[in-house]
Amino acid sequence: MPKITHVVYYRVKPRWLMVKITDENGQFGWGEATLEGHDLAVEGCLEEMIPRVVGKDANEIENIWQMFWRHGFYRGGPVFMSALSGIDIALWDLKGKNLKVPIYELLGGKVRNEVQVYCWIGGDRPSDVEDAAKARLEQGLKCVKMNATEDLNWVDSPSSLDAAVERLKIVKSLGLDAGMDFHGRVHKAMAKQLASVLEPYRPLFIEEPLLSEHPEAIKQLSSLTTIPIALGERLYTRWDVKRFLEDASVDILQPDIAHAGGISETKRIATMAEAYDVAIAPHCPLGPVAFAACMHIALSSPNFAILEMSLGMHYNTEAGDDIDLLTYLKDPSVFDIGNGGYVKAPKGYGLGIEIDEEIVKQISKKTLPWQCKVFHGPDGSIREW
Repeated sequence: MPKITHVVYYRVKPRWLMVKITDENGQFGWGEATLEGHDLAVEGCLEEMIPRVVGKDANEIENIWQMFWRHGFYRGGPVFMSALSGIDIALWDLKGKNLKVPIYELLGGKVRNEVQVYCWIGGDRPSDVEDAAKARLEQGLKCVKMNATEDLNWVDSPSSLDAAVERLKIVKSLGLDAGMDFHGRVHKAMAKQLASVLEPYRPLFIEEPLLSEHPEAIKQLSSLTTIPIALGERLYTRWDVKRFLEDASVDILQPDIAHAGGISETKRIATMAEAYDVAIAPHCPLGPVAFAACMHIALSSPNFAILEMSLGMHYNTEAGDDIDLLTYLKDPSVFDIGNGGYVKAPKGYGLGIEIDEEIVKQISKKTLPWQCKVFHGPDGSIREW
């Protein structure tokens, strides 16, 4: 069985961290360890992990995952799990290439032939959603997502919620479904009101209506609205999601494959969710490696609902240099959006994509660490991003 010989990583625009693992036969796999706003921390964690994985049997993905989880003593959290994600995804890609099969075949095979996706409209401070929504319709999409509000105070004027309703009405009038992302920036007093005023207009879901560190408040909110509640991008393991499944406070889990331990742990989370009649809709405002990895989870999971796609997302366009989801792919057609907003199952081995390493290396040379957005109220107080 091939041994791992070296591991390298590349920080690239707009805000992605790619990992490449090579075995002794020269075969390689790509992973993604992106943790938005914390590049240097994840890179430091990878530096600690790489010496421990070099020399290991590249086929023993689960054993390597367990080694990092069990033998590190301190574990979990976004930095550790994102670094582990990058290694795990790369190992799955490598194994698929060595066995000459797509990853979904290693996960039990397909339960569908294509994957429905949605893309973003608006931005951190959403505006002009009508033109953006029309552009998404022309791309073939049937669903979009947008931030529900700008940053809010802990208790704000009820009128600050009016624009969210109007944006949803506009998008729905065009024939699109829309997820409304509260982004954890809406506190409890306002989240209850916002869910109430949105409910008559039937959003596809409300995302992170409250931060996941408030499980008791999420449970309360779930009893007050019929809108499906989605969360999970800031939950990193099956142990993190367990309480939300057990108290029936979530309808859609959104694990982020680059934060939640890679393909191995995300697949386990999806299987757990199915036992509680909870859908999965992976969070993926990220790069092509993470998106491809999510495709394999979606294709092999019966409770999959819809997948986030970062094509044309505001964070991508803000980076400049015309860098987007397809920039690093040798064959961008693998992510073509078809009728109804579906992307077909990849046919290539492993992840089913080819990364242009020369472009990756070139752009990585001039890529600085990405910083999270910062918002302040009119009184200067810090607000949630």
